[in-house]
Amino acid sequence: MELKSQENGSKVEVKTLKREIGLFEAISMVIGVVIGSGIFFKASVVFSSAKTPTLGVLAWVVGGVITIASALTVAEIAAAIPKTGGVFVYLKELYGEKYAFLFGWVQTLIYVPGIIAALSIVLVTQATYFVDLSSMQQKILAIFMIIFISTINIISTKLGSKVQFISTVAKLIPIFCDYSFGVLKGEANSFSTFVMPEGSTVGVAGFGAAVLGTLWAYDGWVGVGNMAGELKNPKKDLPRSIVFGLAFTMLVYVLINVAIVNIMPVDQVIASEKVASDAAVILFGNGGAGLISIGIIISIFGALNGYILTGVRVPFAMAQDNLLPFSKILGKVNDRFETPLNTFVFEIILAILYVLSGSFNTLTNLAVFVMWIFFVMTVAGIFILRKKHKDLERPYSVPLYPIIPLVGIGGGLYIIISTLLTDTTNAIYGIGVTLIGIPVYIYIKKRNK
Repeated sequence: MELKSQENGSKVEVKTLKREIGLFEAISMVIGVVIGSGIFFKASVVFSSAKTPTLGVLAWVVGGVITIASALTVAEIAAAIPKTGGVFVYLKELYGEKYAFLFGWVQTLIYVPGIIAALSIVLVTQATYFVDLSSMQQKILAIFMIIFISTINIISTKLGSKVQFISTVAKLIPIFCDYSFGVLKGEANSFSTFVMPEGSTVGVAGFGAAVLGTLWAYDGWVGVGNMAGELKNPKKDLPRSIVFGLAFTMLVYVLINVAIVNIMPVDQVIASEKVASDAAVILFGNGGAGLISIGIIISIFGALNGYILTGVRVPFAMAQDNLLPFSKILGKVNDRFETPLNTFVFEIILAILYVLSGSFNTLTNLAVFVMWIFFVMTVAGIFILRKKHKDLERPYSVPLYPIIPLVGIGGGLYIIISTLLTDTTNAIYGIGVTLIGIPVYIYIKKRNK
């Protein structure tokens, strides 16, 4: 239990979540959420925008550098403010409640259910390697997987984190096989070329689109911060899990993409809808590729579990602060399971609606673009933290300050601007949904008073 202040100054007792997640489980959560579907399904989008193998691999490096610079910075903020809710809490402490609300509003309505829906879609897409499914059958199976994995996490946070750890270990097997055999047996040898395909060019915005594609694959690292209130030792374990988890992930991504372009010519990579599976067929034949496909399914399963496990914590934190419609219902901890059951149900319903209406690339690009607006604000918040909150204990400090934060900010702004130029419709839609949150926030504040 903890006491929370009301608008009138009174204190009320609110039931909170248990601290039962250790360092290795937190690291596996970062790796498990980040290494999911992106490495297997976004390669074609990245190389299509980058045009050449070398620029494609470079996009993965740049995306990793931007992400790690941002993560190193946010890790200091997270260690100083180790509360459940992640970026929502950081924005609230550093910028004020209104900006935190807009982040949580977008996270609740677009990001969390959209990512859950996108992952369930690609999970079922990969399953079609083994059995043909009609479009409606794929949607039904995707909805079933959302409900099944959510039920695991509703029953027990500890059970969900254990599933995360096991799936994280299992997912590295297909990645290791594809890389090892790709480097040794691949014959495409297309990595070294900078030559553009005839009649094509790649500009600053085009390379930005390629980097945006990689950021979906790196996305999710900040999710462990949503569960800071459930870590056994958040001030030390939170920054460690983010930094170690992302450094390992970047290494894996760069190596696997080098292997892919050594197995397949880049035009085949661009045309493929299931790059890792197609590469596995070339290397191992249909039988061996089947085993790799099972590993990919486990990988996506783990990422889906991680997003469901961490994603509901933001709307839950908002509801406990009475900042959502029906906050009393959404902010309640279930007495039997001691998990935010009602928030799970709400996000599941939205995710199901997205499954019925959305596509993988549309959902992921929209979600990543909107979130990076707030990620840039969060990274920039390090300057506010150091100037206005000098009294807060900081067990971790970002190295090479202020260079590392400026890399994260500059890279994030580059992604935002290039997306506005290359995917204007979705960008405007995302900004529009964000701005709708302003009158909603005003209404909620008046209602609370």
